[in-house]
Amino acid sequence: MTRMADISGKKDSKRMAIARGEIVLKKVTIEAIRDGRVEKGNALTVAEVAGIMALKKTHEVIPLCHPIQITGAEISFEVLKGKISAVCKVEANYRTGVEMEALVGVTVALLTIWDMVKYLEKDRTGNYPTTRIEGIAVVEKRKA
Repeated sequence: MTRMADISGKKDSKRMAIARGEIVLKKVTIEAIRDGRVEKGNALTVAEVAGIMALKKTHEVIPLCHPIQITGAEISFEVLKGKISAVCKVEANYRTGVEMEALVGVTVALLTIWDMVKYLEKDRTGNYPTTRIEGIAVVEKRKA
């Protein structure tokens, strides 16, 4: 039997979750992002908006998640040597946590970066031998 968790007996409380992840990219791709030379536009700005849009729809893509009224969300990036690190923080006042929303937000943000720079990442055969998304995890979760 499949069912959504019954949270009717719980009281609303302030919830917060932070998820992080990384995308490994070629040096030329990192430079293009840093210098604002990505053909589709500002990869980090588009990824930030995409991640926030996605996290608000988590219940639409993960079947047994509750729809949650998000009260705050932010996604930040750090451009490092050979990779970009993303962090997604989500807040809500609700009966269940927001860790799935944070995971969806960070994942979609990283996927959006990949989509925007894939023309730089492809090899001669059209594959992505070095590009990868890794380390996606919930790094903090709070309930007050």
